[in-house]
Parts: sequence; structure tokens; C-alpha cells
Amino acid sequence: MAEKDPVIISGAGPVAMVFALALYRQGVPFIALEMLDEPFVDQRAASHHPPTVAMLDELGLAEHILDEGLKSPVYRFHDRVTHDVIAEFDLGELRDEVEYPFVLQYEQYKIVRKILELHGDKPGFDVRFSHTVTGFTQADDHVDVAVDFPDGTSGTIRGSYVVGCDGGRSPIRKAADIEFVGFTYPEKFIKIGTYHDFMADDDRIAVRNYFSDPGEWCNLFKVNGEPPKPPIWRFVVPMRIDETEEEAKSEAGMQARLKRFFPREADYDIAYANVYTVSQCVAKSFNAGRALLAGDSAHLNNPIGGMGLNGGIHDAMNLASKLGPIWKGEASPNLLDRYTRQRHKASTEFTQAQTIANKKQLEEKDPVKRAARLDEMRRTGADKEAAKAYMRRAQLIDSVKAAAAIA
Repeated sequence: MAEKDPVIISGAGPVAMVFALALYRQGVPFIALEMLDEPFVDQRAASHHPPTVAMLDELGLAEHILDEGLKSPVYRFHDRVTHDVIAEFDLGELRDEVEYPFVLQYEQYKIVRKILELHGDKPGFDVRFSHTVTGFTQADDHVDVAVDFPDGTSGTIRGSYVVGCDGGRSPIRKAADIEFVGFTYPEKFIKIGTYHDFMADDDRIAVRNYFSDPGEWCNLFKVNGEPPKPPIWRFVVPMRIDETEEEAKSEAGMQARLKRFFPREADYDIAYANVYTVSQCVAKSFNAGRALLAGDSAHLNNPIGGMGLNGGIHDAMNLASKLGPIWKGEASPNLLDRYTRQRHKASTEFTQAQTIANKKQLEEKDPVKRAARLDEMRRTGADKEAAKAYMRRAQLIDSVKAAAAIA
């Protein structure tokens, strides 16, 4: 019967795999189609906020990743100009409100790897690599997803619904003709990974750090990387608008950037470097008939605050909780409109607003406005209740609650 066709998932990244696992645990069949030959080792997102860790726990993943990741309750804002710590926030202050009062530093590719390790060989956990989704057509009771197969042929796979977890250039969003509303920053960002231990040099450095500077702000985060190699520190800074990727990723260019922030005579031991374009966009709708969007296909934002992956996982869990009962005939498809209302609000009023504000906080050039922003951050960090309120918003705790309240 048509209603028993599987759910087709375009993509096999972290959002897709969390969504697939959430369906699998409900007994809902799926087929995940990934254009790459194997899971992508993507060094972008790594920070999982408290509500996200709780969601991963719902899926039985937390027990497998908590010891592999790096628990970070404390993060700090620094003034690079004066070398002062402006404010410190400790998620431990929310221990009575959240089950996991810390951020878990655990790279997004490890989520994919862990889910496939635990479930990839189980009957019904159907993930197909080297399958490129190019579009879809939909009827009243099913979708036909267009696919380029590994043998070079093309065809379609029939499904009950298709869910685009396939990135900012999502072929599912484009085929559904859903407008992507927003803008792209003129400057690109570069992320440099180094094995150098910054905490050993400076006790002002925490596991997660934000450095404000009118010329060149910085995010600095620690992850465990790939033991037995040492942990990696991720250094994220904006590039000059006229700077080429080749120039930014040159050995001389990377060493100069690192040494401008953290001077030393010896060169840094660099693990990797990535350059990427940064946008602030949200899809006008997250559903169109039997087509749905989650993760980067639905929203893109700058990485300051680590909200993109978290928002995507929140999408996946929200959507699975609705699509599972719909597929089983236990709920109305109208629930999918509620999915859009809930997650669109979370994306626009929380993730987009907060990440845009985070960037403005770090890059402010006007000396008067910059001083005012730093003073406000000092006051927030020094006031226990204000600090709690800030953390609830910054860690997407408020976002989850606000979305759930929408009918």
C-alpha cells in the first residue's frame, strides 16, 4: 500500500542520521541516499548544547559518546585588545534545570560514524552511499525521488515522503520550489586546527572561547580529535574580503594568523584548515506537500555560538516525532504544518537572531558601541540571574521550549 512506502532521506550527514535513527526506533522504514562514497569527515560543527545532548540520549546515543567527547560547562568572552576576560558563563548554574549542564564537544562526523557503528548493519537501517538525489516529483499518495545510481544509470525510488537533509544547496528544497530567504556575508571564514595546547600557556583560556576585536575576532575551541593524537584546538577567524583561499590556507598565512593572536617563536603544528562561505538564510517553509526540510537545507547561519548543527538535530527530532505517527496512520498530515511553524520560529527568532548578534558582538568597530557592548556583557556575566537567562537563550534551551509551545 502507498502509505507503507518508506521515507526517503536525501543525505547521510549528522542531521539525516539522527532523523533516520529516530524513525528506526519507531519502526518506520526509511532509505537514506548519500552522494558521497562514504561518510564525510567534516570538521565544521562540534558543540552539542544541553538540550541536544538530551535528545541524543533519547536515541540511546549519549551513553556511547559522553566519554568520547569533551564536556565543557564553562565558556568565556575575551577582549583581544586588552587581553581581559570580559565574562565567564558556567552552565553548571543550570544544573537544576537541564539534565546535561554542559556543552559536549564532539565533532559532527563522529555522530554519523557512531550511529552507523551501532545500527548500520541492522536489518532495515537502510543507508545507501554513492546515490545522488537530483530531484523529485510528488503525487497525492507518494513521491518519486530521482536518483543517479552508482553504476551510472538514473532512475527513481518511490517513497511516502522525501526529507531533504542535503545541505544549503538542497536539491529537495529547489525541486520543491521553496524560497531560501537571507543573505551571505562578504567575508569568508577560515578554521585552522592545531595540536598546540593553549590552556597550558594561559589560564585565561577555557575549552570554549570568544575573542572580540574590531579588526579580527576569533573563536577558539578544543575537541578531542582522533586519539591517540593530542586534542585539537579549532581557531576560527574571518578572512579579508579580497583574500584568496590559497593565500589563507598557505603555511605562512596560517602561521601569521595564529601568531597574531597567540604570539610565539615556534610554528604551530597544524592538523587541518578549511575555508567556507557563511550565510544567514531560512527556508520560507519547511514542508511542501510530501517534501520536508531539516538542517542546513532549511536554515544556514554563521558558526559563532555553535547553533547550526544543534538546530538541525532539533529539526530532526521534532520532525520524526510527527512523521512517525503520520506514516503509521495515527496522526493527521496537518502536523507537518506545525513542524514548520515550530522550527521556523526557532530558526528565525532564536538561531538567526542569536548568531547575527554574536557576530556583531565580536566584530564591532565603532569604539563607543564596542565599549557599550563589552560593558553589557560584563554586567550580564556578573549578574547570576542575567547570566542564566543569557545561557538559556544562547544554548537554545529557550528555543526548544518556545517551539514546543506553538500549536
